[in-house]
Amino acid sequence: MQSSDLSTSGRTGRFPAHGRGSWRARRRVSPGWAIAVGIIAGLVALPVAAITVLALSAGFETWPHLLRTILPGALATTLMVMAGVATITLVVGAGTAWIITMYRFPGRGLLDRLLVIPLAVPTYIAAYCYVDLLGYAGPVQGALRAFFEWRTPRDYWFPDIRSTTGAIFLLASVLYPYVYLAARASFVQQSICVLEVARTLGRTPWGTFISVALPLARPALAAGVALVLMECLNDLGAVQHLGVETLSAALYATWLQRSSLGGAAQIALAALAVVLILFAIERHARGRKQFHHTTGRYRSIPFSELSGWWAVGAIIACLIPVVVGFVLPCLVLAYNALHFTDDAGWTALWRAAGNSMLLAVLAAAATVVLAVILAYARRIVGGPFMRFAVRLAGVGYALPGTVLALGLLIPLASLDNRIDALSRALFGLPLGLLMTGTLFALVLAFAIRFLAVSLGAIEAGMERVSPNLDAAARTLGSTPFATMVHVHLPLLLPALGSAGLLVFVDAMKELPAALLLRPFNFETLATHVYSLASLELFESAGLSSLLIVLVGLLPVLALHQAIASGRSGSSS
Repeated sequence: MQSSDLSTSGRTGRFPAHGRGSWRARRRVSPGWAIAVGIIAGLVALPVAAITVLALSAGFETWPHLLRTILPGALATTLMVMAGVATITLVVGAGTAWIITMYRFPGRGLLDRLLVIPLAVPTYIAAYCYVDLLGYAGPVQGALRAFFEWRTPRDYWFPDIRSTTGAIFLLASVLYPYVYLAARASFVQQSICVLEVARTLGRTPWGTFISVALPLARPALAAGVALVLMECLNDLGAVQHLGVETLSAALYATWLQRSSLGGAAQIALAALAVVLILFAIERHARGRKQFHHTTGRYRSIPFSELSGWWAVGAIIACLIPVVVGFVLPCLVLAYNALHFTDDAGWTALWRAAGNSMLLAVLAAAATVVLAVILAYARRIVGGPFMRFAVRLAGVGYALPGTVLALGLLIPLASLDNRIDALSRALFGLPLGLLMTGTLFALVLAFAIRFLAVSLGAIEAGMERVSPNLDAAARTLGSTPFATMVHVHLPLLLPALGSAGLLVFVDAMKELPAALLLRPFNFETLATHVYSLASLELFESAGLSSLLIVLVGLLPVLALHQAIASGRSGSSS
C-alpha cells in the first residue's frame, strides 16, 4: 500500500494524502507571524479609528443635514463615475490586452509598450490639460469659432469637459492601464492547449475570448478593476477641478470650506462603507479560483497574423487610448514647459524632484516588505483573524489622502506631546515634534495608502506557487521563515518588482497626503505643481507636471516588460 501511494504521488506530482496530513500535524508556526500581522493591521486601522472617533464625537446632529443636502447627490455622482470608469477601463484594458497577446500586426511591439504609459499621468494633471485644451478659451473651441465664424456659445454646442461625463472620460483615459496590465499578465500565462481546444470545438476567436479567456482571467480583471475604482473614489484633484461633486470633493469642501471637521469625518465613513462593499464585490468576483500549470513544459503563443484593414483596425484600437491618455496631455504640458522662462525656479524644481524620488523609493520598499509579511503569514497560518487582518490592511488605499493625513496627524501629534511631556518631566529636556511633520509621517502615510496595491500584486503571485513546495520544504526541516526566503521570494521576484514599481509610480503622483503631512520646507513635485497651479502659474507648473510624467515612465515600462516576458519559454 505504501509503494502504491508513493507511485501515485510520483505520477501526479503531489504528496500522498497521509504525507500532507502528517506535515500539517507536525508543522509549528511561530506566533511572531500573527503578532507582526496584528501590528501592521493596527497601523492601518489607526487613522480609520481616529476618524471614527472624530466622527462620533462630533455628534449626530449633522447627519440629518448631510443626508438631506450633501450625501445623496455626492454618493449618486460617485457611483455614476465609478460605474462609467469601470466599464470603459474593462473594455479598453481587456480588449487591447487580448489583441496584443494573441495577434501579430505591424507596430504591435511598440503599441504593447505605449499602452501602459498613461499610468504615469496623474489624474489631476490630465484634468488640467484637458480643461486647458477643450475649455471655452482653449485652442480647440477657439479654432472652431474662428473657422465657422461663431460669435458666442449660443451659436454652437460643444461637450462640456467640466461635467460628470468629462470626469468619467478623463479618469478612464489614464486609469485603464491597471486593467490592461492585469489582463495582459493573465492572458500571457493562460494555457494555449485550453484555447486551442475551444477553437477545435468550433469557437470563433471572439467566442474563445468571451467564453474561455475572460473567465480564466476573472481574478486578475477583478483585481485591476478594483484598483481603478479605488482610484476613482480617492481622486480629489481632477473632480475638484472639473466641478464634479463626488464624496471626496464633498469631504474636502466640508472640511476646509465649511470648516466642519466632524462633518468631513462623517462623509469619510460613508466613503469607507462604499469601499467595504467594493471589497466584497471584488472578492466575490474573484471567487476561490486559482490556476497554476501542472507541467513544466510551455508552448509559445501561436499568434494570428493580421493584415490589411484588420491590421489597421487593430492599430487604431490600440493607438486611441494612448493618444487620449498620454499624447494629448503631454503635448499640452510640453507647450507650457517650452514657455517656462523662470530661471530661479529650476533649483526649486530639482529639489522637489529629488524629494519625490526619495519618498517614492522609501514608500515602495516599506509596502513591499509589509505586503510580503502579510501574504506569507496568511498562507502559513490561516484562520479568521489572519484573513480579517490581511483584508483590513487594504482599506488604507480607499481613504482619501486628506482623511488619511488627518487620521494620522491626530494620533501622531498626541504621541509626540506625550513623549515631549515625559522627557520634560524626567530629564527637563524638550523634544518637540519627533514624528508629526517629518519624513517618517509621510512614509507611514504612503505605506498605509498604497499597501493594498503591493499586497494585491504579491498575493496574486503567491497564489501561483503550488502548496506542495511549502510541504516539501517543511518536510525537509525548513522553518517557515527560511521557506519564505529560499523558496517563495525567488519565485516572487516578478511580483515583488511589479508591486514596488506600482507603488513607486503612485507615490510620485500622490498630492493630498504629501501636502498635509510634509515637513516644513519639504516640497515634492506634486505639491510643487499644486502650489504653482494655485497661483495660476500654469506655464511654470507645466514643466513640473511633465517631469512627474517622465519620471514615472521608466518604472511603468519596466513593469510592462516583466509582465510581457512572464510566460516561461516565450518572449510574448
